[in-house]
Amino acid sequence: MAEFDIAIRGGTVCTAAERFRADLGIRNGRIATITSSVLDAKRVIDASGLLILPGGIDAHVHVSQPSGEDVVMADDFASATRSAAAGGTTTIMPFALQEKGRSLRECVRAYHALAEGQLHVDTSFHLIISDPTPQVLGQELPALVRDGYTSFKVFMTYDDLVLSDRELIEVFDVARRERALVMVHAEGHDAIHHLTRKLEEEGNTAPYFHGPSRPQIVEREATHRAISHAELVDLPIVIVHVSGEQAMEQIQWARRRGRRVFAETCPQYIVLTEDDLRGLNMDFEGAKYVCSPPPRDRDSQEAIWRGLSDGTFDLFSSDHCPFRYADKHGKDRPGARTSFRWVPNGIPGIETRLPILFSEGVSKGRITLERFVELTATNPARLYGLHPRKGSIIPGADADIVLWDPAKHETIRQERLHHGADYTPYEGMAVVGWPVLTMVRGRIVAEDARVSGDPGWGVYLERSLSTAV
Repeated sequence: MAEFDIAIRGGTVCTAAERFRADLGIRNGRIATITSSVLDAKRVIDASGLLILPGGIDAHVHVSQPSGEDVVMADDFASATRSAAAGGTTTIMPFALQEKGRSLRECVRAYHALAEGQLHVDTSFHLIISDPTPQVLGQELPALVRDGYTSFKVFMTYDDLVLSDRELIEVFDVARRERALVMVHAEGHDAIHHLTRKLEEEGNTAPYFHGPSRPQIVEREATHRAISHAELVDLPIVIVHVSGEQAMEQIQWARRRGRRVFAETCPQYIVLTEDDLRGLNMDFEGAKYVCSPPPRDRDSQEAIWRGLSDGTFDLFSSDHCPFRYADKHGKDRPGARTSFRWVPNGIPGIETRLPILFSEGVSKGRITLERFVELTATNPARLYGLHPRKGSIIPGADADIVLWDPAKHETIRQERLHHGADYTPYEGMAVVGWPVLTMVRGRIVAEDARVSGDPGWGVYLERSLSTAV
C-alpha cells in the first residue's frame, strides 16, 4: 500500500515567510509531509517549473445575497465557487445578510440552505448586521459567535443597511464582549445623499457620476468615525475595500496610536480608475464599473500599491459582487438609466483576483511572492479564525494547493470565465502568471481552466476566534 495518496514533485513551495524546493506528500486530504523527495504515492503530480502555493482565501465575496427589489445577483453558490476554483481560490467567505425585520438566526439558516450541496470549494460565512434589535444583540449575535460565526460586517451607508452612530457603538460593544471581529464598510451616508441630490439637480446622472457622489472625503470621514467608535469600546476592526490614500492615512494614524485596525483592498483599486466609469462617451457602459467605494485616480492607485508593499494592507480580497449588465434584474434595472443611484453597486472579480495581483504585483516587481501569499491566503486565515487548517503549507493543514505557472501569459476574457455575470470589468487585460491546478483537501477541483466534478465537494467551515482579538 502506498504511503501517500498524492505526491507533488519538483515545484517551488512558497509561503508567507519563505520559498524553497520541496516535494509534498498528501494523505487523507491533508499535507502529510514536506520533504526533499516523496517516492511512494498512488498518484504523482509533476510541478516542475511551477510554484506550489497555499490555496487562495477570498475573505470578502457576495453570493446569492438579497440586493433590493427586482435585483438578482448573478452568482449562486455553484457558479461562484466554480469561478473561485478556476481562479486558484480554495475558500470563500460570503455574507449571511440580515434583512431588516428578520431574525438573524433565520437569515443564517436560510443562507445555509442556498449553499447546501452547491460548493466546489470550502466556504465560511461572515454575518451582516442591519437590524441590531435587543433580541439580536442580547441573544442571537452572541450565540452565533459562539457557534463559529466569529466575524460580521456593518455598513455606514445604503438605506437598507446603514447603522446610526449609536447602533454602531452598541454593536461594537457586543463584538468586544464576544471577541468577534467587525468589518466596516466606511462611507458617509448623509454626505453621499447630499452629493447625489446635488448631482441629479444639475443633470449629472450618467454612471460616471457615481464616483463624484462618493469622493474620497466621505470614505476618509467614515473611516475616522469608525476607528473612533472602535477606540471608544477598545475593539479591533477591519476597514474593508479601501480605495485610496485618504482612508489609508486614517488607518496609519490609528496604528501609530496603538489601535488594532486592519485594512483590506481589492483589484478594482489597482487596475481600474474613475475614467472607466465614463463608458464610451459618458454612456450607460460605465455601469459595468459601478461599485462602492468607486475606483479613483492614478495617484490613488499608486497609494494602494505603496500600502500593499509596506504592510498597510493586511488583506487583498475581491469584493466580488456580481450583477449581469444586460439584464433588467441587474445593472440595467428599472430606473438605472435615469440616474446612477439606481445602478446596483458591485462588480465580479472572484476568478481574476489572484491573476491580477500576481501579474501587476509579483511579475512587475511591486510586491514579493511571499507578500502575495500573505495577502491572499495566510493573513485571511489568521485574521478570520481558519489558521492553521487553511492558508499555509505546513504538515497537518488541509491540502488546499494551487500550482501556479509564473510565466504563463493570458488575456482575461469573459468567454473564458466561470462566474454568472455576463461581463468582466477586466476584459482584455493581459496578465503574466496563472493557476494551472487547484486542489481542495486533496482533490483536484480545477485544472487548465477546466473545473472538474459537480458541486458538493466543498464543505462549510466553522471558525475559531480571530487571532486579532
